Amino acid sequence: MLRTVLAEYGDDDVVIGMSTTFNRDLELESIDLVTLAGLLEERYGRRANLAEFLAGMEFDEIIELTVGRLVEYVVWSLKTTQAG
Repeated sequence: MLRTVLAEYGDDDVVIGMSTTFNRDLELESIDLVTLAGLLEERYGRRANLAEFLAGMEFDEIIELTVGRLVEYVVWSLKTTQAG
């Protein structure tokens, strides 16, 4: 999904790891996070709600958001909805 967002900028070959930040490393803007949120919802439904996840964060946390933290949130969300 992230590759889809990055492809819009021609950044197909960027190395992405768990510590990669959306802002500093990938230079994504808020509209890109909206696009990513839409892709997550298409794939997982409302179980992995990126907007809700970000709403619970301070501005500095959003700026420093890593791929790993988002992955952890998605995994947690999916486990939580399966258990409930």
